[in-house]
Amino acid sequence: MLHFFSERKNTSETIKLIDLIRREYKSYRRIYLSWDAAPWHSSAELFEKIEFLNGRAEYDGAPDLQILALPSGAQFLNVIESVFSGMARAIIHNSDYPSVEFAKAAIDRHLAERNHHFRNRKLRAGRAIWGREPAPATFLLANNCKDPRYQ
Repeated sequence: MLHFFSERKNTSETIKLIDLIRREYKSYRRIYLSWDAAPWHSSAELFEKIEFLNGRAEYDGAPDLQILALPSGAQFLNVIESVFSGMARAIIHNSDYPSVEFAKAAIDRHLAERNHHFRNRKLRAGRAIWGREPAPATFLLANNCKDPRYQ
């Protein structure tokens, strides 16, 4: 899981994330970006940037980017919400960090440990995560991957 800290949620920050993903997964042929209906995920500037990057993908030796937008109000389909809810429970809620920098360090450490765990257990990672979601892994309108205790 890739991450970085940002002061804002906007198109510019989404483009930074896409650039980070393209660099990290440069050897891949295609990357699917699935995200919710946040305004910065559907801006003209973002689509123009993705179109530009896809036009250069072969030249850059970078992956083609495909967007798979989730329907509005469909947080139950956004599995990343499960990951962030778990991280929030483990790292952020009921914490008392002396500064933002300490909190960021705890988040970095948590995600690094999580990534290390799954990189070293590629064949067994499914058993560690599947079946422990806060909502059943089936399509139901009532499913919500975001932990309801921490909205």
